[in-house]
Amino acid sequence: MTNEPVPLTLSAKHLQRNYGNHQAVQNITLELRRGEVLGLLGPNGAGKTTTLRMITGNLAPSAGSIEICGVDLLNNPREAKAYLGYLPEMPPLYFDMTVDEYLRFVARLHRVEKQRIPHLLESSKIRCGLPDRGRQLIGTLSKGLQQRVGIAQAIIHEPDVIILDEPTVGLDPNQMRELRELIQDLRKSCSIILSTHILSEVEWACDRVHIMHEGRMVLSETLAGLKQKGINLETVFTQLTQQTVPVQ
Repeated sequence: MTNEPVPLTLSAKHLQRNYGNHQAVQNITLELRRGEVLGLLGPNGAGKTTTLRMITGNLAPSAGSIEICGVDLLNNPREAKAYLGYLPEMPPLYFDMTVDEYLRFVARLHRVEKQRIPHLLESSKIRCGLPDRGRQLIGTLSKGLQQRVGIAQAIIHEPDVIILDEPTVGLDPNQMRELRELIQDLRKSCSIILSTHILSEVEWACDRVHIMHEGRMVLSETLAGLKQKGINLETVFTQLTQQTVPVQ
């Protein structure tokens, strides 16, 4: 047996994002290791989505550094993004495409080898509960099924880091349970950031939790650590996000 540390898949240090004189994100640092699921919590306007957009290379930070699987995202964005799968809060879907057409298109954007696309297409559909929806237009699907297509596009290229921003939007209780099972399956080979407003989802699926408030990180703790201290996640979330963070 070896005691070698689990390798980092994501390292973001001292991230900051300014909009004029307003600091939307202030000095955020987070790390993610292979097989780990991190829950990112915070009220509306806390800076979660801005942070995720910086980590995925969709928004340049005003300060800070980001590495994906050891590759500097700011200096080598194309190489770093190859390790990423991203489901934004509004899934990037084309309603006039069929599910199969869209997923093939996404696979090509990720430069997946042509001979691998059929296998990865079927695998992502099965994992996301879409095995019989390949020929259906995305625009004719229910919101819940469209959300599944969004998840499928995030995993089709088998990324090392998957970032899910509010993935349970539009899902019914059965679909939410299936998503939990999918996350547990995906974590065997990758790392996951789960941003959600549903505290029970974080408690069920995540190893660690970060809570953001007014652009700052106000809590970074393992779920096991909170439980050991007898701290309820809902209680600490309420306490930390109802107070105003002092300006330093």
